[in-house]
Amino acid sequence: MNPRAKLLSLGTLMPVIDQALEARFEVLREGPAGDLDAVIAAHGGEIRAIVTRGQWRTDAALIGRLPKLELIANFGVGYDTVEVEAAAARGVVVTNTPDVLNDEMGDFTVGLLLATVRQLPLAERHLRGGHWQKGAFPLGPSLRGRRIGIAGMGRIGRVIAHRLSGFDLPISYHARNRVPDIDFAYHPDLVGLARAVDVLIVVLPGGETTRHAVNAEVLAALGADGVLINVARGSVVDEEALIAALRDGTILAAGLDVFAAEPHVPDELRVMDNVVVVPHIGTATHHTRGLMADLLIRNVMSWFDGAGPVTPVAETPVVRRG
Repeated sequence: MNPRAKLLSLGTLMPVIDQALEARFEVLREGPAGDLDAVIAAHGGEIRAIVTRGQWRTDAALIGRLPKLELIANFGVGYDTVEVEAAAARGVVVTNTPDVLNDEMGDFTVGLLLATVRQLPLAERHLRGGHWQKGAFPLGPSLRGRRIGIAGMGRIGRVIAHRLSGFDLPISYHARNRVPDIDFAYHPDLVGLARAVDVLIVVLPGGETTRHAVNAEVLAALGADGVLINVARGSVVDEEALIAALRDGTILAAGLDVFAAEPHVPDELRVMDNVVVVPHIGTATHHTRGLMADLLIRNVMSWFDGAGPVTPVAETPVVRRG
């Protein structure tokens, strides 16, 4: 009998993923002491795949220590913690879990937008604190009459735009290039988009090319009635500039699902009444995480069955095997 292929599991994955992979492969983990070096020293020459959810950076150094590595399967649509250039140079295929989470992210983004503009957490605290008996919650901002800007018009951006189309509000977008089959107003730069709208929804991919794309200049262009919604990556927004903009009234409010140094959130953001903060829960439902888990498992199984990956990322080669 051929020995089972060895896989390296980085980060905490769902039990259903662990069970499926352990039934077929020898799954290696860094262990409770976090000693990844010991695992690689013992098994690095035999590890053929990595499964990860982005809690661990899969960089060129790690890839270089695994001479038989063939596949990196990422749990999530974003894969900015994987150095895809290093993987591509080695002929290693990277997969992610796109599409199955688009609807969930569309729903969630609209919910976060409404919660931020209508100050729902603040109103709930008003009621729970017993303040309603002393006086009505004050009038607040509205979504009516606003102009929506979406930074990033990929799969998730399209779904968000589709959801918001039902709100009868004008929509504009920014992307690296104009999207041919979309009729919304296009802005080639973020400052121009921010200047044209008063709600800026960020769904740009993470990575160095988009680091601090939303900076002080963009926030100033968004203006004093502006609302920022970030469901992309914390790195996309200059967090210090955002804190200053919220504190000084440069913008009105922000709804944030992602942060620069998760799970650490700056105290300034946690205590501001004009900020809605949630702990990176955009896809955190049983339904959608189940679909994501299934897709990750299918990518790994299909690869080792010799059928190639199911959802490879664009930057890495697709090699048909078998």
